[in-house]
Amino acid sequence: MRGTTLERAKELYAMVRALRRFHFDLTIDLTDSKTSRIVNGFVNAGTRVGYNPPERPLKLLERQPANVFAKPYGFGGQHFVYRYLSPLEALGVDLRVTVPSIQPLPFETAKALALLGRHHIHPNAFVAVHAGASFKGRQWQPERFAEAIDEIATETGLGVALVGGPGERETAARIVAGTATPVVNLVGTLSLESLLAVLEQARLFLGNESGPMHMAAAAGTPVVGLFGLTHPSRWGPVGVPCIALRPSMPCDCVARDLCRWPDPSKACCVWRLEVKPVVDAAREIMARTGLQKERAV
Repeated sequence: MRGTTLERAKELYAMVRALRRFHFDLTIDLTDSKTSRIVNGFVNAGTRVGYNPPERPLKLLERQPANVFAKPYGFGGQHFVYRYLSPLEALGVDLRVTVPSIQPLPFETAKALALLGRHHIHPNAFVAVHAGASFKGRQWQPERFAEAIDEIATETGLGVALVGGPGERETAARIVAGTATPVVNLVGTLSLESLLAVLEQARLFLGNESGPMHMAAAAGTPVVGLFGLTHPSRWGPVGVPCIALRPSMPCDCVARDLCRWPDPSKACCVWRLEVKPVVDAAREIMARTGLQKERAV
């Protein structure tokens, strides 16, 4: 949904028209926005699940198209995992699993082990580091990543593998150039399936609030996550031993030309995190989990 008002209207019309051809029996509106409510209404499935009350209150003349209502947060938790599961609770689904868990396919695990072996990295003996994020303000400074990597590797003897997408190669290059520790740079070389398999083999994940952080947690790898304005109690990793670091708030702004408060996706608060607490968190997580990774109970 980009462009002028007319272009957005045309895109919305085309999308709704395409969706209506499927004659859906059920829609679940997880996005809970004005646009998603419009789509939910026009698709007009027999069962339409939405939140009550919605996260963004209905405005004048706006209606809630849902006819099955989910709690804003199910199961008594404030994390967005519970928000996304709540519609299933509203539909009467018996949830036996409430913690994300994704295991790679066996052939992807074999590929990951072969790849790590070529770089002389052993399973459960390296730190997977992801220094990228969707917005520059969510990316902890590369030079601080480099300093933290050197301290952790020197103290623990663990290897280090950088992971990330093709658009994060420049950040990875800056980290590699700034470390005394040999670093395996896998940024831009892994599919999502291969990334999951590599993350599963890591002793620890260190990185910004991002998709790979949640993938690592879902694969059972302990996490040290770096957060800014976003609150970890609602968006942090779940299901594994983890420490989510966040600078003290309110934030003393360090990038007024970039920050767009109060949007957590466009705030640079994570830049205020120093290296010492990050290294301390990695040390604590590894001490807590012992020699083997353990999924939290």
